[in-house]
Amino acid sequence: MNKKLYNKILKNTSSYQEMLMDDLKNKEFARIYLETAFGEYQKDCNTNALLLAMKDVAKAQGGVGKLAKKTSISREHLYDILASKHNPRLDNWLNILAGLGFRVRLEKQNVAI
Repeated sequence: MNKKLYNKILKNTSSYQEMLMDDLKNKEFARIYLETAFGEYQKDCNTNALLLAMKDVAKAQGGVGKLAKKTSISREHLYDILASKHNPRLDNWLNILAGLGFRVRLEKQNVAI
């Protein structure tokens, strides 16, 4: 790859990451970001993308170490969960979301089963 092009991509990508982290400090933006990730997960069952979204929010709101203290999940295990090294159990999902300041709500679907 052309070094000039690579540097331009790197510059724009790092700016995007910084902007995303700033936006995710806002609880309402973080909520919408996670809701969108969950919506996409329901369509494609891509656990990795959902865990990445959770990791992004954790990073923006103080880091995984801070989240580990809130959830009582060891920092190492939490890193493993968010890095998709383990398929997280439901209690871990709910605990992580609670640590980020959110909860899961159920709503009725208008689809006949």
